[in-house]
Amino acid sequence: MTDAQETASASAAQAHAQDSAPAPVPLLEPREGIPPVTVTAEDLARVTDAYAAGSGPVAVDAERASGYRYGQRAYLVQLRRAGAGTALVDPVACPDLSALDAALAGTEWVLHAASQDLPCLREIGMRPTRLFDTELAGRLAGFARVGLGAMVENVLGYALEKGHSAVDWSTRPLPEPWLRYAALDVELLVDLRDALEEELARQGKLEWAQEEFAAIAAAPAPPPRKDPWRRTSGMHKVRRRRQMAVVRELWQARDEVARKRDVSPGKVLSDAAIVEAALALPANARALGALPGFGQRAGRKQLDQWQAAVERARALPDEELPQQSQATNGPPPPRSWADKDPAAAARLAAARAAVTQHAEELNLPQENLLTPDTVRRLCWEPPAEATTEAVSGALRALGAREWQIGQTAGLLRVALTASA
Repeated sequence: MTDAQETASASAAQAHAQDSAPAPVPLLEPREGIPPVTVTAEDLARVTDAYAAGSGPVAVDAERASGYRYGQRAYLVQLRRAGAGTALVDPVACPDLSALDAALAGTEWVLHAASQDLPCLREIGMRPTRLFDTELAGRLAGFARVGLGAMVENVLGYALEKGHSAVDWSTRPLPEPWLRYAALDVELLVDLRDALEEELARQGKLEWAQEEFAAIAAAPAPPPRKDPWRRTSGMHKVRRRRQMAVVRELWQARDEVARKRDVSPGKVLSDAAIVEAALALPANARALGALPGFGQRAGRKQLDQWQAAVERARALPDEELPQQSQATNGPPPPRSWADKDPAAAARLAAARAAVTQHAEELNLPQENLLTPDTVRRLCWEPPAEATTEAVSGALRALGAREWQIGQTAGLLRVALTASA
């Protein structure tokens, strides 16, 4: 009997739908109950020894406090492994989990949406060398809904609780219902992995998935985003360079305050308020306080702080104002291709159509078959000779995996011969 079957055995007699597949069985309690939260070095050593002695893949999850705290650090790490059970580790009390990582050396980690959790796990010393991403596996297998709850329900037939995904995980002590939710998130992850591996093998896609997982595990940490202030919500309303400078100064001032207070930047000052100030260019703190997002709770000191940022932007010489668009090392926006290079626009249209059609035939998302950015770059600067070998080399240089190259190089070779 699997973990999934034993975990839900007490609820297995739940009513089934009358005219469809059996209703999902609610998963209400972890199989061995809610484990105590690991908060001391001694407890962490015991968890480490237990997981070193365990067998098979290890399910791993992390909870952050997005929307509450600055940054994306982990505030709870959940693990489950055969022979070791489930562990809940507090990375605030135990900020260095490198010994646990070493105990799991060579073990396959099972994560859901691995790219979301790996950055915060790396910060505390946990770096898998092998992994299985159940969300990505679901995409490759053609599932329409790939959230953890939907996957567990559709693949295993159990319903996970959904009520605590967006709570403030920096809260201490963590309430018992939250801990139950966290433990259940890894309860069936290995079962889900096994079922998806079987489905991928049935579809002939398992080797594709393994290439993807290896690429995720080997990928370096992404570099810091250039000009992150440009991603301010509502930025499309800001047209003039002086106004853009106001957005930049306010964004940077807000970020500094948020970092010092360890709170989400949106709780310090909303994006909407930043954009309002940029559009209005207020002459003084009183005028600023009359704008939406500034007047209700902002004290005089805060208003003066924000107005100082506005004044810094006002005082900048023209040559120091931000440019209208961010310089990129890639092709221009596709909407401009028809004017700049009609032949490239024709190549892109043909390539997009070919990739989309093949992705539909393979029953997987187009972006998983080949990223849109890779298609754009190939079509903007195609190889001198449109041979399958040359296209394969170009795709490889752009970071495509071998399975993607095998599936798309031939059809892209044809698309690259399209003319305006």
